[in-house]
Order: sequence, then C-alpha cells, then structure tokens
Amino acid sequence: MRTTLDRIRHTLSFEIIGFAIVAPLGTWVFNMPIHDIGVVALFSAVLAALWNYVFNLLFDRAMVALWGHVNKTIVLRVAHAVLFEAGLLVVLMPLIAWYLHVSLLQAFMMDISFSAFYLVYAFVFNWAYDVLFPVPQAPGKNGNKNEKQASSAR
Repeated sequence: MRTTLDRIRHTLSFEIIGFAIVAPLGTWVFNMPIHDIGVVALFSAVLAALWNYVFNLLFDRAMVALWGHVNKTIVLRVAHAVLFEAGLLVVLMPLIAWYLHVSLLQAFMMDISFSAFYLVYAFVFNWAYDVLFPVPQAPGKNGNKNEKQASSAR
C-alpha cells in the first residue's frame, strides 16, 4: 500500500493540476466571472482533496481485503473514478447552487460537467501516477521468484 507521504503527494498534485485546468475552462464554458468559478473550483478542490485521501485509503484497504493487492484493472479504475465523483456530486451540488445563486438543476448541470471533466482527468491522472510512482509490492506477493527462492533455500 502507499505511504502517507505518497498519498499526500498524490492528492496535492491531482488537485493543483486539476484546478489549473478547470478554473479557466469553467469560466469559458459557463460564461461566469473567473472569481466565481475560481471560488467554486477552489472550494471543490479542497473538499475533493480531503475526500481523495479518505476515499483512496478506503478503496485500497477494500482491495487488499478482497484480493490481497492494490493492482487496478481497467474495470476497477473506471469504478474507482465513478465512485469518487459520485460522492463529490452529492456534497457539491447544493453548495454550488447556494454560492452561485443558481437553481439546483443549473448546479446539477454544472456539477455534472465538472464531474465529467474530473472523471476523465482522474482516470488519466491516476494511471499516470501509478506508472510514475508504482505501488511498492510486499515481499513474496504476486509471484516474486526471488523471494520464493530465498525462502526455499533457508
């Protein structure tokens, strides 16, 4: 499993890069002042950062409990991204409506748009992160021949 420092690096890099993309893009798409979209994006990023840490920790623990490892297939990566965004949608929609003085339907459409962006972004980012910073494997897991040979030689 990942260390706490690795999870913090993951969360911060995910949110900083995401914010740098979504604030100007949201301003353009929704034709709203950058200040308003920026505040929503920043609040969403902070909330998402907290949720990201907790969600990934729980998701990894569930994977270890179910399968004994944290290696994600394509299907698990899709499920991971969808579940993460669904959790944020429930919390953010009423906050967006309140702050931007828009209807819940408008907030829902905005939130769905942000979620669609982040769904794709999360999939790509997490895959790239796993390639750049692989999860350390426990000794003897996943058919490690050297560990098996060393233990049989003892």
